[in-house]
Amino acid sequence: MPILEKAMWKVLGSWVNRYFGEEEAVLLAILLVVALIVVVTMGEIVAPFIAALIFAFLLQGGVNRLAKWRVPRLVAVTLVFLFFVGVFLAILIIVFPLVGRQTANLAGEVPAMVKHWQSVLLLLPDQYPHLISEAQLKDLLSQASREVGGMAERLVSFSVSTFPSVVAMMVYLVLVPLLVFFMLKDKDELLEILSTLLPHERPVMWQIWHEMNVQMANYVRGKAIEILAVGSASYIAFLIMGLNYAALLALLVGLSVVIPYIGAVVVTIPVTVVAYFQWGWGGDLFWLVIVYGVIQGLDGNVLVPLLFSEAVNLHPIAIILAVLFFGGLWGFWGVFFAIPLATLVKALYNAWPRTDSGVSVSE
Repeated sequence: MPILEKAMWKVLGSWVNRYFGEEEAVLLAILLVVALIVVVTMGEIVAPFIAALIFAFLLQGGVNRLAKWRVPRLVAVTLVFLFFVGVFLAILIIVFPLVGRQTANLAGEVPAMVKHWQSVLLLLPDQYPHLISEAQLKDLLSQASREVGGMAERLVSFSVSTFPSVVAMMVYLVLVPLLVFFMLKDKDELLEILSTLLPHERPVMWQIWHEMNVQMANYVRGKAIEILAVGSASYIAFLIMGLNYAALLALLVGLSVVIPYIGAVVVTIPVTVVAYFQWGWGGDLFWLVIVYGVIQGLDGNVLVPLLFSEAVNLHPIAIILAVLFFGGLWGFWGVFFAIPLATLVKALYNAWPRTDSGVSVSE
């Protein structure tokens, strides 16, 4: 037993010496643990900072473009920031009220949809008596009615408790733009202050920083453009075809691109359900499915390769696991950044300093 315990300690010591034998590796591990603890335990507090950092990533490309045209940096930052505020106010004043009205109208039609499906389901015992009985169907419908009632109660309680969140949102509407402006304006100074807290010799950190800075910025800007392009194309198509709740459904379709492989399939359900209740089975529904499929096909085969020219070398299983893990930790933003965060984990693994300890278990 002592020999086995000694061998285990030698293996553990060899592993620690190999992966944490350098000062930079230890410091990097501490920084990662501290960052994870802060985000998990103080996510709501640092949410404005994270949101501002995301918007700063989005806008930095415009500042760099204007700087290449010899526009003074302060003027470039001001112009890009004013553009950001204008778009933000347009979304707040135009898009949100429209989507809110359509959401309320759709919620008002849900009882009629439920009654329609109940009438359809009540025919099943007569058509397929060997599959389901009338008693089983009644139990199923009563359980579904209880679930719908519970959802309605949760919706009412949510609407009553939204006042604190509205107050917090008003604070964010002022705080986030200010943070974005100063992040853009004082980018170099902030990075210099951050660099003074790190050791002078940090080749691994520099390698990871340069790789992830480019990938993260390109991914965030590309994903924002993809959401805007897919959502706008869907809205125009739904509007031309006369589909109800076009703005709400187009918003869902645009946001669905955030979740790879799964989002498009999930959003297909509300689009087809709304189209079915509006038109029924027929040519209109058929053409809507074709148009929706064309939009998804162009997104996956044309838009994504153009926006993300540097392919992310991750297996689909790794991407899905990253979406589940980071989405469970940070909600929407975790899903949004699942791919770059998974790429960061891979970059950390590849660049992590390793020391050959030369320790043998048989010694």
